Amino acid sequence: MPDDPAPPPGTPDPGTPPRADEDGRWLTTGVGSVSVTSFLSDSGHEIATAVLPSFTTGVLHGSAASLGLIEGFSDALTGVAKLVGGPLANDPRRRGRIAGGGYLGTALATGAIGFATAVWQVGVLRAVAWSSRGLRSPAKDTLLASLVPPRAYGRAYGLERAGDNLGAVAGPLAAAGLVAWIGIRPALWFAFLPGILAALAITVAAREARRLHAGSGREPIRLRFAGLRGAGLLRPMLPILLFEFGNLAVTLLILRATQLLRTDGRSAAAAASLAILIYAAHNAVGAVVAYAGGHWIDRAGPRVVFAAGSALYVLAYAGFATGSHSWWVLLIFFSLAGAGIGCAETAESALVAQLLPDRLRGSGFGILGAVQAVGDVVATVVVGILYTAVSPTAGFLYAAGWMLLSVLSAGAFVPDRRTGELRDGPKDAPRCRGRGRARGWRNRR
Repeated sequence: MPDDPAPPPGTPDPGTPPRADEDGRWLTTGVGSVSVTSFLSDSGHEIATAVLPSFTTGVLHGSAASLGLIEGFSDALTGVAKLVGGPLANDPRRRGRIAGGGYLGTALATGAIGFATAVWQVGVLRAVAWSSRGLRSPAKDTLLASLVPPRAYGRAYGLERAGDNLGAVAGPLAAAGLVAWIGIRPALWFAFLPGILAALAITVAAREARRLHAGSGREPIRLRFAGLRGAGLLRPMLPILLFEFGNLAVTLLILRATQLLRTDGRSAAAAASLAILIYAAHNAVGAVVAYAGGHWIDRAGPRVVFAAGSALYVLAYAGFATGSHSWWVLLIFFSLAGAGIGCAETAESALVAQLLPDRLRGSGFGILGAVQAVGDVVATVVVGILYTAVSPTAGFLYAAGWMLLSVLSAGAFVPDRRTGELRDGPKDAPRCRGRGRARGWRNRR
């Protein structure tokens, strides 16, 4: 049987539940629980991420190459798992269970790394944790879209991204305290606690979604590629892919900062500690900008916010390429990168939620996640090679070039009039009196 095509623009989606927030509210208990879930989960696996290099190389006596192989393979599995988890998340009845199970699997596998006695065991457990993380991602994103009215998608995803970025601040800080208090291996044992709490928190959102979807039928497990194409999702994937080809792993930014800070006479430990603190500021800025960017998306549309995020990255990477040794200048560059990811990721998620009907959103978020994972792996590998074989400047200028292409192609971030009809915002946005136009959104004639 062929995939279901997307319904004509303006046709109500029979799989979309009624929205409860007709009185103007969008921040419900369920929406808040998704943000709390992202904060808790990211705190847990960021503890493990911060401790893993020392554990693998110092405790288990593995090599830097083995650590890179573990991280690269796990990141690749995340993309595959997101692609698999997308069709599963199309069914409203499965989303809560998939999300809860994914958070639980990530937590247990992450904590179990602390019991590993060989590098290969770390690799297996990290792969399980990251596969669970990828599998749950489309379910969580689709679950969030089902809890808010279309006019508030930007704010909802901005809040969720803010929670995720704040977790990336709390996790490394907690890791530093745990290592100093109880040691490297025990710190990994404690990493599962925030993840368990995250698995409990997502059940609140799942319960609210079940109430809204009480009358929904079961959806078949299919990618529905034809429906995604008919809705116009493929065209926005071009600027997103260009963005991800320049979206480096933050470890390369930390490495660049550490090396530059050492040239000012600081010890290796002092430079590394200062670089980690600057990285924490990067995540804090990302949290604030993600939340503010979500409000901006609901007013101006996702395209302009996405383009702004790419432009901020161009400035940030150009700064890293110049190689300033001053900590406060590096802080500015890290902040620009944090603001860039806060804008871009929020815009990408809001776009998929606005563009697709409920029965296709899981597949859409799966495609988005796969594109993000593939682009990130390619970007990090290529820039890592340029960084080592040529120079750090060459690597960062290469990444900045992709970000510049993303800015220039931002016009493709919305589908054309013949497909999804999403121009600059949701079709149900209220019209401004006296203008016959929704604020920041062009009405279709």
